[in-house]
Amino acid sequence: MENYRASAHTRFDIKYHFVWTTKYRKPVLAGQVGVRLRELVREVCRTNDIEILQGHVSRDHVHILVSAPPNMSASKIMQYIKGKSSRKLMMEFRHLN
Repeated sequence: MENYRASAHTRFDIKYHFVWTTKYRKPVLAGQVGVRLRELVREVCRTNDIEILQGHVSRDHVHILVSAPPNMSASKIMQYIKGKSSRKLMMEFRHLN
């Protein structure tokens, strides 16, 4: 029971393992782009009360294991993470377009 998270009326231990790739598996997540992506994912998770248990950013894909509250679906989590990170990366790194 020590690994369970708690909110006002629930105790939970919901974990999701997400993997997503770049379009056509192009190796664009290297260097500064990968570092910035890591920062953006951490920021989105912090603001939505999602705990990152493990994560890895490769050149062409990303793995994260997260613990999320029961009021957030897996699709909503990915919508927040991919939506914000994609938009910010495209604005900051013009060579990704």
